Amino acid sequence: MSVIIRQALEQDEPSLSKICLLTADAGNSAEHLHDYPELPGLVYAIPYIKLPTTWGFVLEDQTTNKVVGYILGTKDTRTYESYATEHWWPPLALKYAPDAASKPGDVYYTNLLRNMYTVSEANVQFSPAHLHIDILPEYQRKGLGRKLIGRAVEYLRGEGLEGVWVGLDPRNLAVRVFYEKLGFKQIDGAPDVHQLGLRLADWES
Repeated sequence: MSVIIRQALEQDEPSLSKICLLTADAGNSAEHLHDYPELPGLVYAIPYIKLPTTWGFVLEDQTTNKVVGYILGTKDTRTYESYATEHWWPPLALKYAPDAASKPGDVYYTNLLRNMYTVSEANVQFSPAHLHIDILPEYQRKGLGRKLIGRAVEYLRGEGLEGVWVGLDPRNLAVRVFYEKLGFKQIDGAPDVHQLGLRLADWES
């Protein structure tokens, strides 16, 4: 298997959307939860290749030329939230009406588009930067997640940042173990225990 890491591009949108869907149910496929399978990606993946302050890298399998994983984020969460609130969420809220949703995943996301959460001040005080990472199941447990985090750390250091944080799905216990092994720790003052942060100086490649 020959897998490389490269910058995420707008033409990767279909792949990012598919990967997000196939891992959106606490690390498992959410296909059965949606009539609108694009919704998870429109919230957690696609904005990070389109909106200001964002960055991203993908895993590409060179034997198939397919994107099989990604790490995406923003350098400035508050600016990202503000821009998305004005420009990204409203058109999606108009397009995806709650009364047209019947499957549980669609109900959740159509409501979320109308009442998108913002992160706590504790998260932003820890670092303005946050990330999302997803890898197709068949490419997991091969050290690729660590490599993606390492590439993100390298990039964020170059941007003058000192930390990065991530929010976790509390149902996905394995992903918490993954982050904690890499040095992520609970953020002091965060409103729940599912917010983990990494000081970039503590990263061990």
